Amino acid sequence: MTELKRTPLYDLHVELGGKLVDFAGWEMPVQYPLGIMGEHKQCREKAALFDVSHMGQVLLRGEDVGEKLEALCPQAYATLKEGKARYGFFTNADGGIMDDLIVSNAGDHFFVVVNAALRHQDIPHMRDNLDGVEVTEIFDRALVAVQGPAAENVVGELCPAARDLKFMETTVAEINGVECRISRLGYTGEDGYEISIPEDKAIEITRAFLAHEDCEAAGLGARDSLRLEAGLCLYGNDIDQTTSPIEASLSWAIQKRRKEEGGFPGAERVQKELAEGPVKKLVGIKPDGRAPARQGVEIQCAEGNTIGQITSGVFGPTVGGPVAMGYVSKGHGEPGEVVNLIIRGKAQPAQIVALPFVTQNYKR
Repeated sequence: MTELKRTPLYDLHVELGGKLVDFAGWEMPVQYPLGIMGEHKQCREKAALFDVSHMGQVLLRGEDVGEKLEALCPQAYATLKEGKARYGFFTNADGGIMDDLIVSNAGDHFFVVVNAALRHQDIPHMRDNLDGVEVTEIFDRALVAVQGPAAENVVGELCPAARDLKFMETTVAEINGVECRISRLGYTGEDGYEISIPEDKAIEITRAFLAHEDCEAAGLGARDSLRLEAGLCLYGNDIDQTTSPIEASLSWAIQKRRKEEGGFPGAERVQKELAEGPVKKLVGIKPDGRAPARQGVEIQCAEGNTIGQITSGVFGPTVGGPVAMGYVSKGHGEPGEVVNLIIRGKAQPAQIVALPFVTQNYKR
């Protein structure tokens, strides 16, 4: 059995009573004594702090990095301005999504954050395909996310520069005399930041955030219910190597120029689906009862025919009931359509709804 990796905040998780589980080969807190419901509520109403140090942090240095990235991603990175971040994804030759990522223009280099479970794929992929670009994975920094309506005060009291950032902006600034990269973004649907901190100062700075009366530690459980309420995809559940960005309702993340000119892996499929519509699409689903519909649950139309399946489902504390996402076949998926979910052999009524389930509160 492979030994699980630990983040720089591991000792703090233990001290705070975090319940640790194996997540993508890392020992990560799924919850703390406050509990998933309490942590979820904390993030929606005040501020919650998540350890996301298991994510891959990568520096790209060289000439025309943005242009070269456009050969791997459908996003417009050549025109990404300094200090700005952009959500994107690697596509494969068939137009499927290899991974989703955040790319920031840090001035003299690009800063990329990739999913923990796909570091082993993404970093060689960049090294093999970005000619003349130095690809450096950094292992000596933690990454924490402070999320929620009080996040600006929690972070801003220690780092005034953080208050000036708008959604999807990034800067380098000092927190308690330590130089950190601060980006205003996140994975909860709330305002907030992701902060890259030198590992030897990670616990000290994290404690400083948690010392604020409005900030509590939160784990992977709340992170999942928060992102699902916000209609955000999870790689491996809602998107994978076979699903295209158009099927995944991610066409908003492909800029107009890139949709028109192509020039990325799988562009032919993506452009065809943009023109003709995909064979299936990702939609929000609201079960009528109280029982969550989990990944793999069959979706049937009112006539009893199978039209798709659930990819993610949880109880949504803010919504006050179960929420789910799943794929349904062409001809289905309009908000208001009544469907049945086959849970333990029984048909449970549900309805297709527009995503997200909660209003996203980003600071534009």
